[in-house]
Amino acid sequence: MKINNQKLGTSVWQQGQLVEIKITDLTDNGDGVGRYDEKVVFVPDTVPGDRLIARLTIVKAKYAYGKLHQLLEKSDQRIKPYCIVADKCGGCQWQHINYEYQLQTKQNQVIQALERIGGLELLEVKPTLPSPSPFGYRNKVTYPLGISTTGQVKAGYYQKGSHKLINLNQCPIQDQRLNPLLKEIKQDITRQRWKIYDEYKHIGILRHLSLRIGEKTGEILLTLVVNGNEENPEKLLPGITVQAKKWLEDYSRLVGVCLNYNSKTTNTIFGKETVCIAGRSYVQEKFGGLNFQLTADTFFQVNTRAAERLMEVVVEELTLSGSEIIVDAYCGVGTFTLPLAKYLQDVSHNDSLEIGNRKSMVIGLEVQEVAIDRAKFNAEINNLTNVDFYAGKVENLLPQLEVKPDVVLLDPPRKGCDRSVLETLLEILPERIVYISCKPATLARDLKFLCSTGKYYLSKVQPADFFPQTAHVECAAFLVKL
Repeated sequence: MKINNQKLGTSVWQQGQLVEIKITDLTDNGDGVGRYDEKVVFVPDTVPGDRLIARLTIVKAKYAYGKLHQLLEKSDQRIKPYCIVADKCGGCQWQHINYEYQLQTKQNQVIQALERIGGLELLEVKPTLPSPSPFGYRNKVTYPLGISTTGQVKAGYYQKGSHKLINLNQCPIQDQRLNPLLKEIKQDITRQRWKIYDEYKHIGILRHLSLRIGEKTGEILLTLVVNGNEENPEKLLPGITVQAKKWLEDYSRLVGVCLNYNSKTTNTIFGKETVCIAGRSYVQEKFGGLNFQLTADTFFQVNTRAAERLMEVVVEELTLSGSEIIVDAYCGVGTFTLPLAKYLQDVSHNDSLEIGNRKSMVIGLEVQEVAIDRAKFNAEINNLTNVDFYAGKVENLLPQLEVKPDVVLLDPPRKGCDRSVLETLLEILPERIVYISCKPATLARDLKFLCSTGKYYLSKVQPADFFPQTAHVECAAFLVKL
């Protein structure tokens, strides 16, 4: 029998329709959830407790997406956004939500994912660790560039659900020391008349403006992402050498100006090659009591102090004796690897722990060779000799290790671990596994696989807020071998 999806039950269900609903929940991507005639409606920029009229924008048989048309009754958790373009900019989803409620919601997201997807009986999901600051926490921002109708250079985030660029002169979630550069460098680019990249026609030169700051040191690195790969930067951006030197003179915190070459017609922001035009190609940062050097394209947690808090929880939970062998899979530049190495004995003279031509207590695995090179350098500048790093896919490297780890730290991308990595863990059976995740759904999927074998149980989960004012949540799950 053919069903007319425009009519479900006795109610009209069509695009453009105005419906009155009450928001009862929030989705993992930050939208409010309500019901109309027993069918689900997702509405951005709303809070549980809001009663409102929504205009339906996308209509399906059993659910629809809507846009806030009129707020009839405000939730107790609704607050005034700090940013004047919060309702337009796609950088934040939750500035209109009380911060304490954000933390509760993120804890609930983790619980729901582990129960519904993982089917796990949880001993403990801790309250979400708050960010030390709910604003001004981002140590790195990368803005796409555009041109206004008056010919001025724009930089900002895309409007929610569109490719319309919302121009920003400041941003409340980025480190506030970056704000003067954001506004004034756009003006300098406009004066230089450098051609801005058109993503539809794939012409033009300047694609993105990236700013990175060492949260602890205050050092700033400016990087322009350009469409091209010329050996002479002046051919792409005439006058860039003089301008870069002037920027260093104008901004006391700025330590380097770089160009990153990316001529691909994809959504990837950074290309593989970066050249330094003036100053140096990195900022210095301190994390976990150690010194790090970070380049423009280095992956590093954007909320330095929140990441340190989670690192402290990991160390406390592991209660290391100092003689363990730890493998840090997906280690990046050694963000967690190196602080963990501080708690272990230096075994550079212990022949029983030889791996290749060196000896280690902590082993870092990472697919990106550039990150491994930087991790090795960071180990050197901190005089850590009980750590080794290997470049390659974790699924290939982990089975090849010649030692049995006591602890394996997993920190995969949002898609989670490759199934073969989990299978290897069930073969080598480390005493403890720490799984750090930025997506509760894939975390729950992988934990279900590990725990369903009866070889591990989930002892604790600690959510942490690395991204205040957004729906994203980080968490650490602790597994113990049975």
